[in-house]
Amino acid sequence: MAKKCPPCKKGAPLWLTTYGDMITLMLCFFVALLAFSSINPGKFQEVASGISMVFAGAPPSVLMGGKTTVSDPVISSNPGVKEEIVRISQDDSFKGKLSIIENEEGTLIMLSEMAFFEPFSAKLTAEAKIVLEKIGAVVVEHTTNMLEMRGFTDDRIPPENSVYPSNWHLGAARAASITKYFLEDLKAKRIAERVVDIRNGRFDPDFYYDPRRFVPVSKGDIEILSEVHALDIEAKNQLELLDYQLKDGEISQEQANAKLSALKTEYQTAINELRYQFQRVDILIKREKVR
Repeated sequence: MAKKCPPCKKGAPLWLTTYGDMITLMLCFFVALLAFSSINPGKFQEVASGISMVFAGAPPSVLMGGKTTVSDPVISSNPGVKEEIVRISQDDSFKGKLSIIENEEGTLIMLSEMAFFEPFSAKLTAEAKIVLEKIGAVVVEHTTNMLEMRGFTDDRIPPENSVYPSNWHLGAARAASITKYFLEDLKAKRIAERVVDIRNGRFDPDFYYDPRRFVPVSKGDIEILSEVHALDIEAKNQLELLDYQLKDGEISQEQANAKLSALKTEYQTAINELRYQFQRVDILIKREKVR
């Protein structure tokens, strides 16, 4: 006859009690770690976006090669930053002067169609400071990302008496002028405007206007030279066509001279427009990637 199983003791097994205590202690430990940690808003948003993609049935492929899991740059913990920049661009005072481009590097804000600097100088104009104040208050105080300031020049070489021996030097000085404006002029103005927030601990200017966030970069005359080269090729083709028409008898010498004068005027106008455009300023809000 089979032996009867002895009656089970009341209560949970001893191993289960120990296991429960261990899990509770581990939970408290990780909660404490989280409480002492500082969450990066940008990285948190990218992780959250990646998890959302997985639950939506579109997980990122392993063939992405370590690229960020989101298509749009994460520029702030505040989702309204981009909208605020767009709102500024739609202001009548800044229409056509501000463009926003998103690329692999981050969010690029292009400021153009205005005289940002005096000719062959890195001195900011009064008009430029008005725009930079509006943009700076948003991108500096509502993001924690690195900010890259890009300085451009036109195709003309600085005069012999210039303090800048090349357009690389001038572009670097212009990028540095923008950085200096943000870190000194704009910071001082915002401290005066937000003195109550500072006293109440709601705003720390030294945190947002940290010099380590700002990277001035010279773009020199590289981009405008490629545009000028394209204009030169087009002008050369038009001159060859004009010469052919004259030799073939399609137009008279008088007509050829009139067209040649018109071509020279058009070319010079296009060059002047390019030079005006390349007084522009670019501000790149660097993308924060999950590594």
